[in-house]
Parts: sequence; structure tokens; C-alpha cells
Amino acid sequence: MGVIRVELRNVYVTYQDVDRPSLKNINLMIGECKLIIITGPNGSGKTTLLETCLGLIKPFKGIVKLLGTPTNSRRIYDARRKCSYLPQNFMRSPYESYTVKQVIEMGLLSIKGSMSALTIEDSRRIRELAGQLGIDDLLDQPVGRLSGGQQQKVFLTRALVREPLVLFLDEPFSSLDPASREHVALLLYKYVREKKATALIVSHVINRELSEVADAVITMSSGELASITGYTI
Repeated sequence: MGVIRVELRNVYVTYQDVDRPSLKNINLMIGECKLIIITGPNGSGKTTLLETCLGLIKPFKGIVKLLGTPTNSRRIYDARRKCSYLPQNFMRSPYESYTVKQVIEMGLLSIKGSMSALTIEDSRRIRELAGQLGIDDLLDQPVGRLSGGQQQKVFLTRALVREPLVLFLDEPFSSLDPASREHVALLLYKYVREKKATALIVSHVINRELSEVADAVITMSSGELASITGYTI
């Protein structure tokens, strides 16, 4: 058995009362070097599961561990610094004045402490990743003026520049064209393998690009794990 990065044991989550949980009896273990797809219809609990794994939502029953740390522990903040999260609502206002490079640099703040602590190596890493995602010519542009697909690539770059042990990505392909989806899927697959990282990716549609790189597909229905194909450990 490899290193377990995310663990859920008999987990129940609710937003209102215990009689109507949003997640029901979730048992899951996910190890390193795994790219996991979480799919299912709208309202099935995909985002809730992702945010529970990250510790943003606490279960009222059961145990959740991220990088071996219980999410109800104060130490979860240290564990979370080793992760990256890209939510669905990534789009910025057209009036947003921060440049693409500044937005990406902000992803390093929780690690570096301040912008002044960024190094030449950090800048090199940003340019390298931006180049891999095809946005290196946009680094000095205001992020709010970019298209949805371009902004999505900016925030994927910000998520990756932290070199996280665990990536939590909620619909990261929603604004990308087919060629970009294929490229990003392969990039994420290579990152997981090369860095011995783990990626949990929510996607309501499983296309060819995702099915070819996924180690396992978790299908959710009404807050439960309806099926798991592939291996999660």
C-alpha cells in the first residue's frame, strides 16, 4: 500500500440537520501518484466531497484525514498549505486590475509569507508553467480582460506553481476548448506522476481526455458513492 493522502471513514456531512445529510457514509482512501475523477449529476455532492477532503467542510460524523492530519485539528492549516484548490467560481471581474503574473504569485503567499520573499527561481517556475499552459505571453495583462478559458489556465498555473502534494480541482476543464482539455489533462497526469502527487478532479462529464489519464472514477449520487471504477489506493 502506498502513502495515503486522503482518507474518509464513515463520513456524514450536512448543511441543515442530521436527518438530511449532504454526504452519507463515505469511505474512501486515496494514495500518492493517483489522479481521481469525481463525477455525477448536479447536486450529487461532488463539490461537498471535495471541500470535505480539503477540510473546508467538517463532518458531523466520521473521520477525515488530509495528509495524515484530521481535518478537525488545528494542524489542518499546515496540511492545507501543501495543497492547492481551484474552485468552480474562478472568474474575475472585467475591472480586476491585477496582472496574470501577480495573480499567479499570490498562490505562493501562504508559503512565502510576502511578495517580497519571492525569488528568481519562483519567477522562473511561473514562466515555465505559464509556457506549458500557453499563457506566457499574457503575464503582464490584467487578468479580468482575459477570456474564460485563459483565466482558467491562469488559475491552474497558480495551483501548480505551489507544487502541491494534493490538487483539488473543481470543474477545471469547464471553459477550455477540446485541444486545451487534452493538453491540460496530460499535463496534470505528468505532474501527478513526476511529483508523486495526488489529484482529485470534479467533472460532471467524463470525456476521452479524462478517461485516458484517470486512475479511478468515483461516481456520486444523492450524497453517496454510487460506484468506484479503478483503484483509489
